[in-house]
Amino acid sequence: MCISTGEAEFSGTIVYCGRQHHPEHGLIHVLGYQNTAANLADGPNAMLLHLPTRQLTPRHFLPAGRTSDVLHRMVTAVESATAAADGIAWMGAPQPVQVFDHDVYTVLLAADPTAVLAALRQVPPHRRPILDPDLLRFYANHFPDHTIAVCCFDNADAQRAKPLLLWYHPLDPDQVTVPALDSHTGAAPDLDAAVTVDHWVLLSTDQAPSDWGTPVVYPGDIRHRLRAFLPTTVVGRYFGHAQTLPNGDFTIRHRDLLSGDLDRIERLQPTRH
Repeated sequence: MCISTGEAEFSGTIVYCGRQHHPEHGLIHVLGYQNTAANLADGPNAMLLHLPTRQLTPRHFLPAGRTSDVLHRMVTAVESATAAADGIAWMGAPQPVQVFDHDVYTVLLAADPTAVLAALRQVPPHRRPILDPDLLRFYANHFPDHTIAVCCFDNADAQRAKPLLLWYHPLDPDQVTVPALDSHTGAAPDLDAAVTVDHWVLLSTDQAPSDWGTPVVYPGDIRHRLRAFLPTTVVGRYFGHAQTLPNGDFTIRHRDLLSGDLDRIERLQPTRH
């Protein structure tokens, strides 16, 4: 459940999006993303995420540190509940493409996806993927208000990746969306395709009532800065078991999330602008 710049297989994907009022940053969304990647390309590869925000900088990325299992802990919480039921501020002008290292990735952030090609020379050769210009034009045409994150990795690093965790001011605070478009060949995604899914979708809101969701247990030594961005309770649903869905993202209105009605999760497809 992601888009890659070269041939790859991704399995066991966990995506998380939480809506919260942060004491420093105000109303934000927090995204978590993790999977098991098998790079089938001859050289470096990258996964692309489109994020519903106009401003994203390296300081929006949260280091997982020693707590590399935070998303798995959320899944454990939701799975246990299901089983029981069955029985940073940024200063300065933004650059066209920001390039920086985060965990095993070299990340390129761009409001204009077509500017990414010229910035690839800043990526170390062992992580520098081959990018199809048509894929970048797809993002430019379908996600004009988004920020694109190109997360470059090499074969050796693919299995050591910690979860990507980042926060942002969303385009629509009351629409909680996780990127889920699928294409693992390096080409633009086929919006008419039905794709096989294998992933957890996890959601949270700090405005939920006290009996909402399932508590998440974090390790005692988790960093205070990271803990401030993580939820106390979560809800979630697994999509898999050879299930196919129309290609697209997942989204839910905040009011439906507050009610705990996960049947209101919808598959969202982009429109050409």
